[in-house]
Amino acid sequence: MIEEPSNKRVKPLSRVTSLANLIPPVKATPLKRFSQTLQRSISFRSESRPDILAPRPWSRNAAPSSTKRRDSKLWSETFDVCVNQMLTSKEIKRQEAIFELSQGEEDLIEDLKLAKKAYHDPMLKLSIMTEQELNQIFGTLDSLIPLHEELLSQLRDVRKPDGSTEHVGPILVGWLPCLSSYDSYCSNQVAAKALLDHKKQDHRVQDFLQRCLESPFSRKLDLWNFLDIPRSRLVKYPLLLREILRHTPNDNPDQQHLEEAINIIQGIVAEINTKTGESECRYYKERLLYLEEGQKDSLIDSSRVVCCHGELKNNRGVKLHVFLFQEVLVITRAVTHNEQLCYQLYRQPIPVKDLLLEDLQDGEVRLGGSLRGAFSNNERIKNFFRVSFKNGSQSQTHSLQANDTFNKQQWLNCIRQAKETVLCAAGQAGVLDSEGSFLNPTTGSRELQGETKLEQMDQSDSESDCSMDTSEVSLDCERMEQTDSSCGNSRHGESNV
Repeated sequence: MIEEPSNKRVKPLSRVTSLANLIPPVKATPLKRFSQTLQRSISFRSESRPDILAPRPWSRNAAPSSTKRRDSKLWSETFDVCVNQMLTSKEIKRQEAIFELSQGEEDLIEDLKLAKKAYHDPMLKLSIMTEQELNQIFGTLDSLIPLHEELLSQLRDVRKPDGSTEHVGPILVGWLPCLSSYDSYCSNQVAAKALLDHKKQDHRVQDFLQRCLESPFSRKLDLWNFLDIPRSRLVKYPLLLREILRHTPNDNPDQQHLEEAINIIQGIVAEINTKTGESECRYYKERLLYLEEGQKDSLIDSSRVVCCHGELKNNRGVKLHVFLFQEVLVITRAVTHNEQLCYQLYRQPIPVKDLLLEDLQDGEVRLGGSLRGAFSNNERIKNFFRVSFKNGSQSQTHSLQANDTFNKQQWLNCIRQAKETVLCAAGQAGVLDSEGSFLNPTTGSRELQGETKLEQMDQSDSESDCSMDTSEVSLDCERMEQTDSSCGNSRHGESNV
C-alpha cells in the first residue's frame, strides 16, 4: 500500500540558544533541579530571528507544565520524633517554631539565589536589560544572601543529633543587628518597582518574564514576588520570635535573650519602615510636574510621608492620580516625561487642615453628561466620597469613587486620620465627625475648617467629578501614628488602615 504524500507544511527547526547554558553551574541541589527545569521549558531564538514574540507552542495546545511546589516541613516529621521521648507538648511546639525559623532562612536563601540565576544573570547575558537597569531593580540583593547564610549556619550548628535545639536567643541577639543593612534594599524598592513596570513595556523583557512565569521553577511567582521576599521576611521576624518565646518556659535561660531579640528586631523594622516611607515620599515628590509656579506648595516640600495614593478617573474617563501627603492632598495626571513616569499637577494642592470630607450614599452622585448618566449602570455610582476646599475666591470640589466599599473606607479613614493629625499638631482639641467636620467639644457644634460648607457640588466637568481605582493604593497610616504619638488621648481613634 502506497501512502499519499502529506501536504502539511513542515516548519524548519530554528537555531535556539538554551537559557540554561547561560546560567553558571550551582552546587546547591535545588538550583540544579532549577537548571534542568529551565533547559526543558525556556529557550530563545537567535538574534538573527527578529520575531521574538512569535506564538509559543505551549501557550494553548500543549499540556501545562507541572509547577514546582515547595512543601512545608514540620520538625516532628523531619526528625521522626517518637511519642515515647520525654518531650512535653509545649516543648514540641517550641522545637517546631525554631525549625520554622531555620527552614524559612533556607527557603529565603534559595529564592534569592534563584532570582539572581534565573532573572538577573540571563537578562544581563542576553542584553535584555542594561547592567545599570538591573542594578537599580535588584538593588543590594546579592549582599543579603551571605547574611542569611550566616544565621542558617549558626542555627544548624546548635542543633543536636536528634534534631532538637536548646538555645537560639544568644544567636539571634548577636545576628539581628546586621539586618540594619536592609534599609538600603527596602528604600530602593519604590524606584525598582517603577523601573521594572516601565521596562515591561519592552516586548523582549515582557516575553522573558512571561516565559519564566510559565515555567515550573517560578512556582507561579513573577519577578517582583521574588524581589519582595526579603521585605516580607523582615517583617515576619517579630512574629516568629514571639512564637518561640510563647512556647519557652519561664525558667529557660533563652527567655531573656528572646525578649531582647524581639526588642532589637522591632526597633530595626520601625527604623527601616520610616526610612522606606521617606524614600517613597522623595521619589514621588521628585516626579511631580508643575504647570505653573503658583502650584508649588511648601506643604509638599516639607512632607516626609505619602499616607496614601491611587489612580482615579473623572466622569469623562480621564485618569488621575491622587496623593495624600501628611498635610496636603495633591491631584495629578500620570504622564511620561523623559521616558519616566511623572505626575503633572491637575489642580491646586489642597491643605489637609482646610479639606472637607463627605461620605456619599450610593446613588447620590450624578455622573457627568446627562445622556451618559442615563445609560450608566449602577456600579458607576457606588462607593463615592467627596473632598472639597474653599479659601476666599479659590474653591475645589472632587467627587471620588473607590472601586469597592473596602477601598472607599480605606481612603476615608486615611484622610480623617491625616486631618486629625494636623489639627492635633496645631493644638486644636476636638474630634472629627463621620463627614470629616470638626466638632467643638465646648459647644458641641460642627465647625467646618476654612469657609462654610459648599452646597450642591454635583456639577460635572468644572468641579472634576472623579471615579477612583484604588487597586494601586498604598496606605502608610501606621507611619503617621508614629508622627503624631505626642497627641496622646486628645485624638479620636480611627481604625488603622
